[in-house]
Amino acid sequence: MSFDYDLFVIGGGSGGVRAARVAATEGARVALAEEDRYGGTCVIRGCVPKKLMVFASEYPDAMEDARAYGWNVHSDGFSWETFGTRLNAELDRLEGVYRNLLSGSGVTTYDARATLKDAHTVSLSTGEEFTAKHILVATGGHPVRPDLPGAEHGIVSDDIFHLDTLPKSILIIGGGYIACEFACILNGLGVQVTQYYRGAQILRGFDDEARGLVAEEMQQAGIDLHLGSTILEMAPTEGGYQVKATNGTEKVFEQVFFATGRRPNTDDLGLEEIGVELGRGGEIVVDEYSQTAVPSIYAIGDVTGRVALTPVAIREGMAFVETVFKGNPTPVDHELIPTAIFTQPEIGTVGMTEEEARAREPVEIYCTSFKPMQQAFAGRQNRVLMKLIVSKANRRVLGCHIVAPGAGEMIQLAGIAVKMGATKEDFDRTCAVHPTMSEEIVTMKTPIRTA
Repeated sequence: MSFDYDLFVIGGGSGGVRAARVAATEGARVALAEEDRYGGTCVIRGCVPKKLMVFASEYPDAMEDARAYGWNVHSDGFSWETFGTRLNAELDRLEGVYRNLLSGSGVTTYDARATLKDAHTVSLSTGEEFTAKHILVATGGHPVRPDLPGAEHGIVSDDIFHLDTLPKSILIIGGGYIACEFACILNGLGVQVTQYYRGAQILRGFDDEARGLVAEEMQQAGIDLHLGSTILEMAPTEGGYQVKATNGTEKVFEQVFFATGRRPNTDDLGLEEIGVELGRGGEIVVDEYSQTAVPSIYAIGDVTGRVALTPVAIREGMAFVETVFKGNPTPVDHELIPTAIFTQPEIGTVGMTEEEARAREPVEIYCTSFKPMQQAFAGRQNRVLMKLIVSKANRRVLGCHIVAPGAGEMIQLAGIAVKMGATKEDFDRTCAVHPTMSEEIVTMKTPIRTA
Protein backbone atom coordinates (compact mmCIF):
# COMPACT_ATOMS: atom_id res chain seq x y z
CA MET A 1 0.00 0.00 0.00
CA SER A 2 1.30 3.46 -0.86
CA PHE A 3 0.82 6.34 1.55
CA ASP A 4 0.74 10.10 1.11
CA TYR A 5 3.36 10.46 3.84
CA ASP A 6 5.76 8.26 5.75
CA LEU A 7 4.94 10.21 8.91
CA PHE A 8 2.09 12.51 9.88
CA VAL A 9 2.61 14.45 13.13
CA ILE A 10 -0.37 15.91 14.97
CA GLY A 11 0.83 18.80 17.11
CA GLY A 12 3.35 21.60 16.53
CA GLY A 13 4.92 21.78 19.98
CA SER A 14 8.52 21.07 20.90
CA GLY A 15 8.23 17.27 20.71
CA GLY A 16 6.23 17.08 17.51
CA VAL A 17 8.35 19.63 15.69
CA ARG A 18 11.60 17.92 16.66
CA ALA A 19 10.35 14.48 15.57
CA ALA A 20 9.06 15.87 12.26
CA ARG A 21 12.30 17.71 11.48
CA VAL A 22 14.62 14.83 12.31
CA ALA A 23 12.50 12.27 10.44
CA ALA A 24 12.48 14.54 7.39
CA THR A 25 16.26 14.90 7.45
CA GLU A 26 16.40 11.08 7.37
CA GLY A 27 14.61 11.21 4.04
CA ALA A 28 11.06 10.53 5.24
CA ARG A 29 8.09 12.28 3.66
CA VAL A 30 6.69 14.17 6.66
CA ALA A 31 3.62 16.33 7.30
CA LEU A 32 2.58 18.14 10.46
CA ALA A 33 -0.76 19.67 11.44
CA GLU A 34 -1.20 22.29 14.17
CA GLU A 35 -4.53 23.94 14.94
CA ASP A 36 -3.09 26.79 17.02
CA ARG A 37 0.33 28.44 17.20
CA TYR A 38 3.58 26.63 16.46
CA GLY A 39 5.80 26.13 19.47
CA GLY A 40 3.15 24.60 21.71
CA THR A 41 2.73 25.10 25.43
CA CYS A 42 6.40 25.73 26.13
CA VAL A 43 7.05 28.48 23.62
CA ILE A 44 3.65 30.15 23.42
CA ARG A 45 1.99 29.74 26.84
CA GLY A 46 4.47 28.08 29.16
CA CYS A 47 8.19 27.92 29.86
CA VAL A 48 9.38 30.77 27.65
CA PRO A 49 6.89 33.56 28.47
CA LYS A 50 6.86 32.41 32.10
CA LYS A 51 10.65 32.67 32.39
CA LEU A 52 10.58 36.13 30.83
CA MET A 53 7.99 37.10 33.45
CA VAL A 54 10.27 35.66 36.14
CA PHE A 55 13.07 37.92 34.92
CA ALA A 56 10.74 40.94 34.94
CA SER A 57 9.55 40.18 38.47
CA GLU A 58 13.08 39.97 39.91
CA TYR A 59 14.02 43.58 39.14
CA PRO A 60 12.42 45.20 42.23
CA ASP A 61 14.70 43.20 44.56
CA ALA A 62 17.65 43.74 42.23
CA MET A 63 17.11 47.51 42.34
CA GLU A 64 16.74 47.43 46.11
CA ASP A 65 20.01 45.50 46.38
CA ALA A 66 21.68 47.92 43.98
CA ARG A 67 21.00 50.77 46.40
CA ALA A 68 22.69 48.80 49.18
CA TYR A 69 25.71 48.40 46.88
CA GLY A 70 25.94 52.16 46.41
CA TRP A 71 24.01 52.66 43.21
CA ASN A 72 21.57 55.55 42.91
CA VAL A 73 18.64 53.70 41.32
CA HIS A 74 15.27 55.19 40.39
CA SER A 75 12.25 53.52 38.82
CA ASP A 76 8.96 54.87 37.53
CA GLY A 77 7.32 51.50 38.17
CA PHE A 78 6.47 48.51 36.07
CA SER A 79 4.60 48.87 32.75
CA TRP A 80 2.67 45.70 31.94
CA GLU A 81 1.84 47.18 28.53
CA THR A 82 5.50 47.75 27.62
CA PHE A 83 6.49 44.31 28.81
CA GLY A 84 3.55 42.67 27.05
CA THR A 85 4.39 44.31 23.72
CA ARG A 86 7.96 43.02 23.84
CA LEU A 87 6.82 39.61 25.08
CA ASN A 88 4.37 39.16 22.21
CA ALA A 89 7.00 40.26 19.70
CA GLU A 90 9.40 37.65 21.08
CA LEU A 91 6.78 34.89 20.93
CA ASP A 92 5.97 35.86 17.33
CA ARG A 93 9.67 35.64 16.53
CA LEU A 94 10.00 32.20 18.11
CA GLU A 95 6.92 30.90 16.32
CA GLY A 96 8.48 32.06 13.07
CA VAL A 97 11.65 30.17 13.96
CA TYR A 98 9.65 26.97 14.46
CA ARG A 99 7.84 27.40 11.15
CA ASN A 100 11.10 28.08 9.33
CA LEU A 101 12.77 25.04 10.89
CA LEU A 102 9.96 22.83 9.60
CA SER A 103 9.91 24.29 6.10
CA GLY A 104 13.71 24.23 5.93
CA SER A 105 13.65 20.52 6.78
CA GLY A 106 11.16 19.77 4.04
CA VAL A 107 8.18 19.15 6.33
CA THR A 108 4.76 19.96 4.83
CA THR A 109 2.65 21.89 7.35
CA TYR A 110 -1.10 22.30 7.68
CA ASP A 111 -2.64 25.00 9.86
CA ALA A 112 -5.64 22.88 10.78
CA ARG A 113 -7.07 20.57 13.41
CA ALA A 114 -6.29 16.93 12.72
CA THR A 115 -8.24 13.88 13.86
CA LEU A 116 -7.75 10.18 13.25
CA LYS A 117 -10.05 8.39 10.84
CA ASP A 118 -8.30 5.04 11.05
CA ALA A 119 -4.87 3.58 11.79
CA HIS A 120 -3.33 5.24 8.72
CA THR A 121 -5.65 8.15 7.87
CA VAL A 122 -5.72 11.70 9.20
CA SER A 123 -8.69 14.03 8.60
CA LEU A 124 -8.15 17.80 8.70
CA SER A 125 -10.64 20.50 9.62
CA THR A 126 -10.12 21.86 6.09
CA GLY A 127 -11.85 18.76 4.73
CA GLU A 128 -8.63 17.20 3.43
CA GLU A 129 -7.61 13.63 4.23
CA PHE A 130 -4.14 12.12 4.10
CA THR A 131 -2.73 8.67 4.65
CA ALA A 132 0.50 7.95 6.48
CA LYS A 133 2.51 4.85 7.26
CA HIS A 134 3.11 6.18 10.78
CA ILE A 135 1.15 8.75 12.80
CA LEU A 136 2.65 10.56 15.79
CA VAL A 137 0.29 12.25 18.26
CA ALA A 138 1.99 15.13 20.10
CA THR A 139 -0.98 17.28 21.06
CA GLY A 140 0.17 18.22 24.57
CA GLY A 141 -2.15 19.21 27.39
CA HIS A 142 -4.23 22.06 28.75
CA PRO A 143 -5.00 23.57 32.17
CA VAL A 144 -8.29 22.60 33.81
CA ARG A 145 -10.72 24.46 36.05
CA PRO A 146 -12.20 22.75 39.10
CA ASP A 147 -15.87 21.81 39.21
CA LEU A 148 -17.27 24.42 41.59
CA PRO A 149 -19.81 27.27 41.40
CA GLY A 150 -18.45 30.27 39.52
CA ALA A 151 -15.22 28.61 38.36
CA GLU A 152 -15.87 29.76 34.80
CA HIS A 153 -15.01 33.30 35.94
CA GLY A 154 -11.47 32.36 36.97
CA ILE A 155 -8.41 32.40 34.75
CA VAL A 156 -5.86 29.64 34.09
CA SER A 157 -2.19 29.71 33.13
CA ASP A 158 -2.99 30.10 29.40
CA ASP A 159 -4.80 33.37 30.19
CA ILE A 160 -2.19 35.05 32.36
CA PHE A 161 -0.12 36.25 29.42
CA HIS A 162 -3.11 37.92 27.76
CA LEU A 163 -4.42 40.11 30.59
CA ASP A 164 -4.99 43.71 29.45
CA THR A 165 -3.89 44.99 32.84
CA LEU A 166 -2.34 43.47 35.92
CA PRO A 167 -4.87 43.06 38.74
CA LYS A 168 -4.25 44.79 42.04
CA SER A 169 -5.08 41.57 43.89
CA ILE A 170 -5.23 37.92 42.89
CA LEU A 171 -6.10 34.62 44.55
CA ILE A 172 -4.12 31.66 43.26
CA ILE A 173 -5.61 28.22 43.86
CA GLY A 174 -3.12 25.35 43.91
CA GLY A 175 0.22 24.34 45.35
CA GLY A 176 2.09 22.85 42.40
CA TYR A 177 4.96 24.44 40.55
CA ILE A 178 2.73 26.50 38.24
CA ALA A 179 0.80 27.98 41.17
CA CYS A 180 3.96 28.75 43.14
CA GLU A 181 5.89 30.18 40.19
CA PHE A 182 3.09 32.59 39.29
CA ALA A 183 2.56 33.53 42.94
CA CYS A 184 6.19 34.65 43.03
CA ILE A 185 6.05 36.32 39.62
CA LEU A 186 2.90 38.36 40.31
CA ASN A 187 4.09 39.26 43.81
CA GLY A 188 7.31 40.58 42.28
CA LEU A 189 5.33 42.62 39.77
CA GLY A 190 3.45 44.36 42.57
CA VAL A 191 0.22 42.35 42.70
CA GLN A 192 -1.19 41.53 46.15
CA VAL A 193 -1.05 37.72 46.06
CA THR A 194 -3.03 35.28 48.17
CA GLN A 195 -2.52 31.56 47.64
CA TYR A 196 -4.77 28.73 48.82
CA TYR A 197 -3.63 25.12 48.74
CA ARG A 198 -5.64 22.25 50.19
CA GLY A 199 -2.54 20.20 51.11
CA ALA A 200 -0.30 20.45 54.16
CA GLN A 201 2.64 21.89 52.19
CA ILE A 202 3.19 23.29 48.69
CA LEU A 203 5.14 21.50 45.94
CA ARG A 204 4.06 17.95 46.72
CA GLY A 205 6.52 15.37 45.41
CA PHE A 206 9.60 17.53 45.94
CA ASP A 207 12.00 17.20 48.86
CA ASP A 208 10.29 18.21 52.12
CA GLU A 209 13.17 20.36 53.35
CA ALA A 210 13.44 22.17 50.02
CA ARG A 211 9.75 22.91 49.67
CA GLY A 212 9.56 24.01 53.29
CA LEU A 213 12.24 26.64 52.71
CA VAL A 214 10.53 27.86 49.53
CA ALA A 215 7.23 28.23 51.42
CA GLU A 216 8.96 30.28 54.13
CA GLU A 217 10.68 32.51 51.59
CA MET A 218 7.44 33.07 49.68
CA GLN A 219 5.69 34.16 52.86
CA GLN A 220 8.57 36.45 53.84
CA ALA A 221 8.33 38.04 50.39
CA GLY A 222 4.73 39.01 51.12
CA ILE A 223 2.68 36.16 49.61
CA ASP A 224 -0.32 35.38 51.82
CA LEU A 225 -0.10 31.58 51.75
CA HIS A 226 -2.87 29.51 53.33
CA LEU A 227 -2.29 25.75 53.58
CA GLY A 228 -5.11 23.29 54.16
CA SER A 229 -7.47 25.68 52.36
CA THR A 230 -9.28 25.88 49.06
CA ILE A 231 -12.40 27.59 47.77
CA LEU A 232 -16.01 26.44 47.81
CA GLU A 233 -17.47 28.94 45.37
CA MET A 234 -16.89 32.30 43.72
CA ALA A 235 -19.20 34.90 42.21
CA PRO A 236 -18.78 38.27 40.47
CA THR A 237 -19.10 41.29 42.72
CA GLU A 238 -18.07 44.92 42.74
CA GLY A 239 -14.29 45.08 42.37
CA GLY A 240 -13.81 41.47 41.31
CA TYR A 241 -15.02 38.17 42.74
CA GLN A 242 -16.42 37.21 46.13
CA VAL A 243 -14.70 34.00 47.19
CA LYS A 244 -15.88 31.65 49.93
CA ALA A 245 -13.13 29.43 51.31
CA THR A 246 -13.05 26.19 53.27
CA ASN A 247 -11.20 28.01 56.07
CA GLY A 248 -14.36 30.03 56.72
CA THR A 249 -13.24 33.30 55.15
CA GLU A 250 -15.00 35.33 52.49
CA LYS A 251 -12.93 37.87 50.57
CA VAL A 252 -13.02 39.84 47.35
CA PHE A 253 -10.20 39.43 44.82
CA GLU A 254 -9.85 41.25 41.52
CA GLN A 255 -8.81 37.99 39.82
CA VAL A 256 -8.91 34.30 40.70
CA PHE A 257 -6.30 32.07 39.07
CA PHE A 258 -6.78 28.29 39.01
CA ALA A 259 -3.54 26.29 38.88
CA THR A 260 -5.23 23.02 39.75
CA GLY A 261 -3.80 20.63 37.20
CA ARG A 262 -3.57 19.86 33.51
CA ARG A 263 -5.19 17.29 31.26
CA PRO A 264 -3.92 15.70 28.02
CA ASN A 265 -5.41 16.98 24.74
CA THR A 266 -7.07 13.74 23.65
CA ASP A 267 -10.73 14.73 23.44
CA ASP A 268 -12.44 14.28 20.07
CA LEU A 269 -9.32 13.08 18.26
CA GLY A 270 -10.91 9.75 17.33
CA LEU A 271 -8.35 7.79 19.32
CA GLU A 272 -10.50 5.31 21.20
CA GLU A 273 -12.69 4.71 18.19
CA ILE A 274 -9.75 3.22 16.30
CA GLY A 275 -8.36 1.23 19.23
CA VAL A 276 -5.88 3.59 20.93
CA GLU A 277 -6.05 3.02 24.69
CA LEU A 278 -6.49 5.99 27.01
CA GLY A 279 -5.72 6.07 30.74
CA ARG A 280 -7.94 7.30 33.55
CA GLY A 281 -6.72 10.86 33.14
CA GLY A 282 -7.25 10.89 29.37
CA GLU A 283 -3.58 10.20 28.62
CA ILE A 284 -2.54 8.02 25.69
CA VAL A 285 -1.15 4.71 26.95
CA VAL A 286 2.19 3.91 25.27
CA ASP A 287 4.99 1.38 25.72
CA GLU A 288 8.66 2.19 26.31
CA TYR A 289 9.03 3.00 22.60
CA SER A 290 6.09 5.46 22.66
CA GLN A 291 3.95 3.04 20.63
CA THR A 292 0.20 2.83 21.29
CA ALA A 293 -2.09 -0.20 21.13
CA VAL A 294 -2.41 0.56 17.39
CA PRO A 295 1.02 -0.35 15.92
CA SER A 296 1.11 2.47 13.35
CA ILE A 297 0.30 5.17 15.93
CA TYR A 298 2.78 6.59 18.42
CA ALA A 299 2.50 9.38 21.00
CA ILE A 300 5.03 11.59 22.81
CA GLY A 301 5.07 14.48 25.24
CA ASP A 302 2.48 15.67 27.74
CA VAL A 303 -0.34 13.84 25.95
CA THR A 304 1.13 10.55 27.24
CA GLY A 305 1.03 11.60 30.89
CA ARG A 306 4.60 10.47 31.53
CA VAL A 307 6.94 13.34 32.44
CA ALA A 308 5.45 16.69 31.42
CA LEU A 309 8.66 18.56 30.62
CA THR A 310 9.68 20.08 27.29
CA PRO A 311 13.16 18.48 27.13
CA VAL A 312 11.56 15.11 27.85
CA ALA A 313 9.10 15.53 24.96
CA ILE A 314 12.04 16.38 22.68
CA ARG A 315 13.99 13.32 23.80
CA GLU A 316 10.91 11.15 23.27
CA GLY A 317 10.64 12.57 19.75
CA MET A 318 14.27 11.75 19.05
CA ALA A 319 13.87 8.22 20.43
CA PHE A 320 10.79 7.75 18.22
CA VAL A 321 12.78 8.65 15.10
CA GLU A 322 15.62 6.33 16.13
CA THR A 323 13.15 3.50 16.64
CA VAL A 324 10.91 3.94 13.59
CA PHE A 325 13.10 5.57 10.93
CA LYS A 326 16.63 4.49 11.83
CA GLY A 327 15.91 0.89 12.77
CA ASN A 328 17.47 1.38 16.18
CA PRO A 329 14.85 0.57 18.86
CA THR A 330 15.44 3.20 21.54
CA PRO A 331 13.40 3.32 24.75
CA VAL A 332 13.12 6.67 26.47
CA ASP A 333 15.15 7.05 29.66
CA HIS A 334 12.99 8.80 32.26
CA GLU A 335 15.39 8.21 35.15
CA LEU A 336 17.32 10.98 36.93
CA ILE A 337 15.87 13.92 35.00
CA PRO A 338 17.18 17.25 36.37
CA THR A 339 14.48 19.88 36.71
CA ALA A 340 13.95 23.36 38.06
CA ILE A 341 11.05 25.24 39.58
CA PHE A 342 11.31 28.97 38.95
CA THR A 343 9.96 30.14 42.26
CA GLN A 344 11.87 32.83 44.13
CA PRO A 345 14.18 31.31 45.25
CA GLU A 346 14.40 28.60 42.59
CA ILE A 347 14.50 24.88 43.28
CA GLY A 348 16.86 22.70 41.28
CA THR A 349 16.49 18.97 41.81
CA VAL A 350 17.70 15.67 40.42
CA GLY A 351 17.19 12.16 41.73
CA MET A 352 15.38 11.01 44.86
CA THR A 353 13.99 13.13 47.65
CA GLU A 354 15.13 12.31 51.17
CA GLU A 355 11.73 10.76 51.83
CA GLU A 356 11.93 8.48 48.79
CA ALA A 357 15.50 7.42 49.50
CA ARG A 358 14.88 6.65 53.18
CA ALA A 359 12.00 4.39 52.22
CA ARG A 360 14.28 2.43 49.88
CA GLU A 361 17.60 2.01 51.65
CA PRO A 362 19.87 3.32 54.44
CA VAL A 363 21.13 6.81 53.55
CA GLU A 364 23.24 9.70 54.80
CA ILE A 365 21.93 13.25 54.49
CA TYR A 366 24.32 16.13 53.85
CA CYS A 367 22.66 19.51 54.06
CA THR A 368 23.49 23.15 54.70
CA SER A 369 21.44 26.34 54.73
CA PHE A 370 22.91 29.84 54.81
CA LYS A 371 22.49 33.46 53.75
CA PRO A 372 24.17 33.97 50.35
CA MET A 373 26.82 36.65 50.19
CA GLN A 374 25.14 38.92 47.65
CA GLN A 375 21.84 39.20 49.49
CA ALA A 376 23.37 39.21 52.97
CA PHE A 377 25.54 42.21 52.08
CA ALA A 378 22.40 44.03 50.98
CA GLY A 379 20.78 43.33 54.34
CA ARG A 380 18.27 40.76 53.18
CA GLN A 381 17.46 37.71 55.28
CA ASN A 382 16.99 35.24 52.40
CA ARG A 383 18.40 31.76 52.90
CA VAL A 384 19.51 29.08 50.45
CA LEU A 385 19.76 25.29 50.79
CA MET A 386 22.20 22.71 49.42
CA LYS A 387 21.42 19.04 50.01
CA LEU A 388 22.79 15.65 49.00
CA ILE A 389 21.23 12.25 49.70
CA VAL A 390 23.89 9.51 49.72
CA SER A 391 23.52 5.72 49.72
CA LYS A 392 25.28 4.10 52.66
CA ALA A 393 25.76 0.89 50.66
CA ASN A 394 27.60 2.18 47.58
CA ARG A 395 28.14 5.89 48.39
CA ARG A 396 26.33 7.01 45.24
CA VAL A 397 24.62 10.39 45.35
CA LEU A 398 20.94 9.43 45.04
CA GLY A 399 19.60 12.96 45.03
CA CYS A 400 20.74 16.58 44.88
CA HIS A 401 18.46 19.45 45.87
CA ILE A 402 19.30 23.14 45.64
CA VAL A 403 17.15 26.07 46.75
CA ALA A 404 18.85 29.28 45.68
CA PRO A 405 18.90 32.01 43.05
CA GLY A 406 20.18 30.33 39.89
CA ALA A 407 19.40 26.81 41.16
CA GLY A 408 18.22 25.82 37.69
CA GLU A 409 21.62 26.64 36.23
CA MET A 410 23.41 24.74 39.00
CA ILE A 411 21.32 21.59 38.84
CA GLN A 412 21.97 21.13 35.12
CA LEU A 413 25.63 20.54 35.89
CA ALA A 414 25.07 18.59 39.10
CA GLY A 415 22.64 16.43 37.12
CA ILE A 416 25.48 15.21 34.89
CA ALA A 417 27.39 13.91 37.90
CA VAL A 418 24.35 12.25 39.47
CA LYS A 419 23.36 10.67 36.15
CA MET A 420 26.90 9.28 35.77
CA GLY A 421 26.64 7.62 39.19
CA ALA A 422 29.01 9.90 41.08
CA THR A 423 29.72 9.02 44.69
CA LYS A 424 29.97 11.37 47.63
CA GLU A 425 33.73 10.90 47.47
CA ASP A 426 33.69 12.05 43.82
CA PHE A 427 32.01 15.24 44.99
CA ASP A 428 34.54 15.55 47.85
CA ARG A 429 37.49 15.21 45.45
CA THR A 430 36.20 18.10 43.36
CA CYS A 431 37.82 21.41 44.23
CA ALA A 432 35.45 24.16 45.31
CA VAL A 433 34.90 27.28 43.23
CA HIS A 434 35.16 30.13 45.72
CA PRO A 435 33.32 32.30 46.55
CA THR A 436 30.12 30.76 45.19
CA MET A 437 26.96 29.33 46.68
CA SER A 438 27.40 26.06 44.82
CA GLU A 439 30.80 25.32 46.40
CA GLU A 440 28.86 24.03 49.41
CA ILE A 441 27.86 21.02 47.30
CA VAL A 442 31.47 19.79 47.41
CA THR A 443 32.49 21.00 50.89
CA MET A 444 29.89 19.24 53.09
CA LYS A 445 31.99 16.64 54.94
CA THR A 446 29.77 15.37 57.77
CA PRO A 447 26.21 14.06 57.39
CA ILE A 448 23.65 15.94 59.46
CA ARG A 449 21.60 12.76 59.90
CA THR A 450 21.41 9.14 58.80
CA ALA A 451 18.38 6.98 58.18
